[in-house]
Amino acid sequence: MTDTTGTDDTTATTTTTATTATTATTATTATTATTATNNVLAVVSPHVGGRQAGAALATVFPGEARVTVVERTDEDPASLREAHVIVTGLGPVTAEHIAAAPELRLIQCASHGFDYVDLDAARARNIPVCNIGSSGAEKQNVAEQTFALMLALAKQLVPAHTALVDADWALPRLQQSITELSGKTLGIVGLGHIGQEVARRAAAFDMSIVYAGPEPLDAETEARLGARYVGLDELLRTSDYVTLHAPLTDATRHLLNAERLALLKPTAFVINTARGALIDQDALADALEAGALAGAGIDVFDPEPPTPALRLLKAPNVVLSPHVAGVTRETLVRIALAAVRNAADFLASGELRDVVS
Repeated sequence: MTDTTGTDDTTATTTTTATTATTATTATTATTATTATNNVLAVVSPHVGGRQAGAALATVFPGEARVTVVERTDEDPASLREAHVIVTGLGPVTAEHIAAAPELRLIQCASHGFDYVDLDAARARNIPVCNIGSSGAEKQNVAEQTFALMLALAKQLVPAHTALVDADWALPRLQQSITELSGKTLGIVGLGHIGQEVARRAAAFDMSIVYAGPEPLDAETEARLGARYVGLDELLRTSDYVTLHAPLTDATRHLLNAERLALLKPTAFVINTARGALIDQDALADALEAGALAGAGIDVFDPEPPTPALRLLKAPNVVLSPHVAGVTRETLVRIALAAVRNAADFLASGELRDVVS
């Protein structure tokens, strides 16, 4: 969960006792919890909205949940110790945090990603970890941001804008590098909920679509999307645009390393709106600086926020955005409601949704 209007204030903890939701929107998305008080710790990191975003999430919790909003999981040790559920918006939940929470019964990620939770430690305690994958809360805007980055690169929007601001009519210089999406091959790494939204939009741009993943989808889905399953190396060798929509796991960390980046055509573009660590950032900077790639559109970094020393910030032919692919006003509401619904249903009936571990 991310909010660009967050605060850097880290001096206080906000606690909200939520009552049964009364608005029409909330009432249709969250089940009323049991009458007994359940303790919920809502963790939202400062760089994705902090206390302000967390307080908004707390207001939509139904029933008699006692929601404590923090920016770090161990900020309020008493609340962590008493928590039955941790709802986390990109706030790390480590093995130490889990050990300090003897009452913990669920870790609910307010995101599609779950790489900031120690899954092994949760598994050792038989504590389920869930995301909001099936809600599709983020898929619209992530798909739109993916195409915003692709179009910015294809049309050279950033250098064109900068040149005009500097009174430089850059058309003669830029026209040789401005391209179309139509007729190009888009390689999608991870054809889940978000990847499928990207594929739908790619079809509207008359792009050819190939995808890679653990296994092919059913023939009906492939036909509906006009997508063809290939191995990752073939995808990299043949695609004009490569966009990443895979979860970050031990198996996918640095999925695009120097060796795999070398498979790409020098005219290819890389787009990452998933997780920064899916790409070896130094290897990507090397490729861009050497002219081995046409460009990159990057919305996610490792770590976040990136340090000023990150070479990608100065690399040629990049379009960068600060993890905004899931943070429209509409998306934030959907994310909050999906996370609250999952947690509230679990507390009310034990129902689990979108279990990742």
